[in-house]
Amino acid sequence: MTTIGFIGSGNIGGTVARLAVAAGHDVVLSNSRGPETLRELVGELGPGARAATSAEAAEAGDLVVVSVPLRAYRDVPVEPLAGKVVLDTNNYYPGRDGNIPELDDASTTTGELLQRHLTTSRVVKVFNNIYFGHLRALARLSGAADRSALAIAGDDADAKEKATAFLDRIGYDAVDAGMLADGWRFQPGTPAYGLVYGGDTENFRESPGVPVDAATLRAKLDDARR
Repeated sequence: MTTIGFIGSGNIGGTVARLAVAAGHDVVLSNSRGPETLRELVGELGPGARAATSAEAAEAGDLVVVSVPLRAYRDVPVEPLAGKVVLDTNNYYPGRDGNIPELDDASTTTGELLQRHLTTSRVVKVFNNIYFGHLRALARLSGAADRSALAIAGDDADAKEKATAFLDRIGYDAVDAGMLADGWRFQPGTPAYGLVYGGDTENFRESPGVPVDAATLRAKLDDARR
């Protein structure tokens, strides 16, 4: 099994790490506060997990999950990620991240921003449209009747195949939303973001999670408007 590196180990990163360990992967976790602050999470995940610096996690991972506030995307190490598939979970929240003109005017997407920073990596957008509680609760074995799907977007076909295979191992089908430029279709404020996994209720975070199959998710992606 491959090792999964994590740059950012908060709600989404930590949840993906739990699913990865359950699927038999080793994980290397990092955050901006230092390895010592991840002691509790590493202890919970067991012997397949260890904490490291961001650069060390990037180097160790065969596949690397970047899950940081978007304002910090330029802090993601570049050289250790050369040639690697990077799974980008980031979303743009101006109240947290400050205003980013090229996102405000829709001339680019969050995935394209990270790809522009990681010029030698292969970025795939994924995990950004689901609440972390639902991400953990809705994982199902392959073939389950109530298996959910997650959207992915990326410019490299092989990278998307690897992302799809990883999703399958941790309990999800994948719906290809297109290129990184199409990542806006499942960003905050679109039909495919958040609410769909909570039963389309405004207080979706209070829902235990509602399975969303590939056909339903595809319809939500198609309904997206800028």
